[in-house]
Amino acid sequence: MGLLSHSKLQISQHADLFISQALLHPEIYDMFPFTPPKDKQEFLTEVVGRYGQGPSGVLFVVYDKTKTSALSGDESKQHQAGFAGIAALAHSSAANLTTEIGCMMILPAFQRTHVASNTVGLLLHYALDLPSFSSPEVSVTGPVKGLGLRRVTYGANHLNKASIRLAERMGFKMVGISRWSYILPASKTVSWNERDVRKGDPREECRGIDSVLLELCWDNWELDIRDRVDGIMARGRKEA
Repeated sequence: MGLLSHSKLQISQHADLFISQALLHPEIYDMFPFTPPKDKQEFLTEVVGRYGQGPSGVLFVVYDKTKTSALSGDESKQHQAGFAGIAALAHSSAANLTTEIGCMMILPAFQRTHVASNTVGLLLHYALDLPSFSSPEVSVTGPVKGLGLRRVTYGANHLNKASIRLAERMGFKMVGISRWSYILPASKTVSWNERDVRKGDPREECRGIDSVLLELCWDNWELDIRDRVDGIMARGRKEA
């Protein structure tokens, strides 16, 4: 059985839970170009609006089933105990068969565990596997068929070394650095590119982010990366 389950984020079911955790752990927002949402409207604007709006993006909720399986009866307690974070497939193009893994926000209690690697592994299987392919490592709630995409990208703040290492461990190769890729809120004083904004800039008070861009394509996935990812997911299952 898989260690994680994931489902499409539902505002009515998941927004309050995520917001409450975000306020408890604001540090998980350090590397992102927005601040912790204080209410559902901010959540809709800053998180859903960036990653899960329209046909090009979808936000997923990640649950650690090793936590939820220890509880029975009370579904709300199960969800709270196993709620590990969110992740997205964003900037997707049906015409070009591409997508991007983004908004990987894993709560501190689940960091340095199997959760992050298994989340990326599940999303890679979903994105790159053909609809006819079946994997023993993809054991989530309900049937999951691959989308058969050709290319998956992964972007991370250039200072987020842990995220970059995770992507490379899961088979992504660095393409380059995208300079000035995002604007930070004026209140943010961490995770910026440490370069001054020019005088007269329309948002002169806001710092900027440089992003590392990594990619993984279907041919490398089928050649050997899928087997590598499955091995990582299997090791996580034994350690949990």
